[in-house]
Amino acid sequence: MNNPFENALAQLERATSLVAFDEKFLAQIQHPNRQVRVSIPVVMDDGSLNVYEGYRVQYNNARGPYKGGIRFHQDADIEEVKALAFWMALKTAVVNIPMGGGKGGVTVNPKEMSEGEIEKLSRGWMRSMAEVIGPKKDVPAPDVNTTPQIMQWMADEFGKITGDTSGAVITGKPVDAGGSEGRGTATAQGGFYVFEALREQLGLPEQCSIAIQGFGNAGQFAAKIWAAAGHKIVAVSDSRGAIRNRDGLDVDELIEHKSSTRSVSGFVGAEDFDSIDVLYEPCDLLIPAALESQIREDNADRVQAKAVLELANGPTTPEADDLLLARNIPVVPDILANAGGVTVSTFEWEQNLKGEHWSEEDVFVRLKEIMVRESLAIASRAAELKTDLRRGAFVIALERIQEAMK
Repeated sequence: MNNPFENALAQLERATSLVAFDEKFLAQIQHPNRQVRVSIPVVMDDGSLNVYEGYRVQYNNARGPYKGGIRFHQDADIEEVKALAFWMALKTAVVNIPMGGGKGGVTVNPKEMSEGEIEKLSRGWMRSMAEVIGPKKDVPAPDVNTTPQIMQWMADEFGKITGDTSGAVITGKPVDAGGSEGRGTATAQGGFYVFEALREQLGLPEQCSIAIQGFGNAGQFAAKIWAAAGHKIVAVSDSRGAIRNRDGLDVDELIEHKSSTRSVSGFVGAEDFDSIDVLYEPCDLLIPAALESQIREDNADRVQAKAVLELANGPTTPEADDLLLARNIPVVPDILANAGGVTVSTFEWEQNLKGEHWSEEDVFVRLKEIMVRESLAIASRAAELKTDLRRGAFVIALERIQEAMK
């Protein structure tokens, strides 16, 4: 199986075969501007010392400061982070916000650490990276297994090191620590605005049945938002199991169950089944909201959804894209579908720089305008090029980056 960065380059090649780009630009965009690898020593609660490997990939800043999350995950490595940084550069260009693309990570399983150990790791990451990030250089954010509290620790550490206490160095902070209203729900909310803008073009009914892979932040908020709009959540999964009910799941009760048991499994009134099989559940819309490379060449033929909307980063491999396209199953790509998160992160950065605080209503009005406008532009470009939405999105993003680099 290809690593995530090889998949990203394959997506690039597929898109750039449709439109003529400058050869020097294409050569350059296949390489990140900078890759940083650091060692982060942490004194554990038992007095022992663990040394963790941390990363920051700064992919492209032609359109603004590098922007992208930091993930704490045992499988994080430089190739994965490089792919995520590349996708982030495209994502910020897709929604036309004044940011570039970057990504960070630490190879660690935070579920095996105490809160105090996680704080030491978070502050250590910031100390190691403080020279290369900043409000006008690189603005990180949360990602897998990182939280608003972790962002607050990192912002505080940056302030101690540099004296810059604006908070604009990092986004996704708690609201009372300079975070933006609506940031927690922004990824799912932005995805819903995209869904509403494209639903008829995707051939979906007014009331859809929804299956969601991944029931963390994005998956839970997606379930709440789609259910509140009258759609039926028929199956969800997390890392420990999956449940389904063709008549629909009670999302609020399910979130309470997950909070108390740490899994969706065993939810009363639903059938338990294998977590991977949620991808094959018959439904109108499948929402992958977990990790990369979930829909692949070896399982894409089992997908029974009428359409796929990617709230996760990179959940569909290029080979699977072609198989789904051949079966007339449209895929709303991650660089559009989950761009609500980075868009509201950019709003947070702007608020911090200006010393302002916007209402949630104001944030979502701005977010909806951007997501609807760019969704329709991408659908139009894809139709013009007689291609899928991913390649349409790539072409628009690459044209904007190329123009900035000129």
